[in-house]
Amino acid sequence: MYLTRRFYIALVVIILLLGSGYVFAPLFVIGQWVLFAFFLTVLTDGYLLYSVRGIQAFRQCADRFSNGDENEVSIRIESSYPRPVALEIIDEIPFIFQKRDIDFRVSLRANGGKTVSYRLRPTRRGVYSFGHIQVFVTGRIGLVSRRYTCGEPLDIKVYPSYLMLHQYELLAISDNLTELGIKRIRRIGHHTEFEQIKEYVKGDDYRTINWKASARRHELMVNVYQDERSQQIYNVIDKGRVMQQAFRGMTLLDYAINASLVLSYVAMQKEDKAGLVTFDGHFDTFVPASKQPGHMQTLLEKLYSQKATFGETDFSALCVHLNKYVSKRSLLVLYTNFSGISSMNRQLAYLKQLNRQHRLLVVFFEDAELKEYIATPAKDTEGYYRHVIAEKFAYEKRLVVSTLKQHGIYSLLTTPENLSIDVINKYLEMKARQLL
Repeated sequence: MYLTRRFYIALVVIILLLGSGYVFAPLFVIGQWVLFAFFLTVLTDGYLLYSVRGIQAFRQCADRFSNGDENEVSIRIESSYPRPVALEIIDEIPFIFQKRDIDFRVSLRANGGKTVSYRLRPTRRGVYSFGHIQVFVTGRIGLVSRRYTCGEPLDIKVYPSYLMLHQYELLAISDNLTELGIKRIRRIGHHTEFEQIKEYVKGDDYRTINWKASARRHELMVNVYQDERSQQIYNVIDKGRVMQQAFRGMTLLDYAINASLVLSYVAMQKEDKAGLVTFDGHFDTFVPASKQPGHMQTLLEKLYSQKATFGETDFSALCVHLNKYVSKRSLLVLYTNFSGISSMNRQLAYLKQLNRQHRLLVVFFEDAELKEYIATPAKDTEGYYRHVIAEKFAYEKRLVVSTLKQHGIYSLLTTPENLSIDVINKYLEMKARQLL
């Protein structure tokens, strides 16, 4: 039994009434009767709460959470009390969220029920443990409350952002991928598999003109064929200390994992084969490129277990093992990060070697907070010095891009929040230009 705020307010009033009896004697007698009635009311309130087992609560959520996304959790409360009650509901969420506001106050009618919902955004992969659901019930009198411990402890695995895959899938079905910022890049193929007939526009191959359709429509019509070249796309993820940097609670490694999962999905939708490579101080994970059913689940499980290390990455081991395991020329999408031109120059020989054997796309990150700082005007001399230093770091990032371009290596400099969209657009652009 728990005493409510109303109980203590009423008790203070009674004490003041009894204390006033020392000044005016009849008040002491009135206070005694009020105190007796108060205790009877408390006993009645407690009996009404404890006479039946009146509350049940259930937690409803997905079997797994999506990292970096808003995941919905619902709590269903059902009352067996034959009278209205007020509830305070506290869910014991995983401590890693450090949230103390998962506290709901609701009212239920007699034998009624209600569902409350909230959202959680995890920023790390792993196992998250929920505790019990604590429900405090207060009757109509409201002097005491009863606690119910409901639900069972629950462990939820947080996987890479699979909710983003569903978002892409639904928008692809409705042909609204441009809402996510994906450009419509189309390449006309010459495979024997027919796709559609369209109106002739300047630049179309005259050899594809459909003369029968043109005669019927009284204008030139051309055949469009599907290009069915299946390429191998490997997401190569650096797990070294350079990927430990955090942005909005998530490390660069987690952003790279989410982007690689989405890129693999899009590549398989484009009839390409998707594979996975991770490395740090040594060559770590290798998943051969494939587009077979169930391959996305394999990639999801492999990405779930990846963890960043605090050591330097060994690009030489990456070159040796890729040469051993990947014999066919493929597109390598390398997720890493360079602090400046000097850090890139240390790895340039290995990047050139990878680019000779495969088509290499180096993806590294622009400091979003530094970019926002540069956009703000300086107000004093110290501010100007800080802006000069910040612009020097930003210039070195752009210098890395130009240096890689001089050596025939494709690169993509992007912010973590735009990573998935920019990588997909770059992949579609390279595919349209037949660079894979």
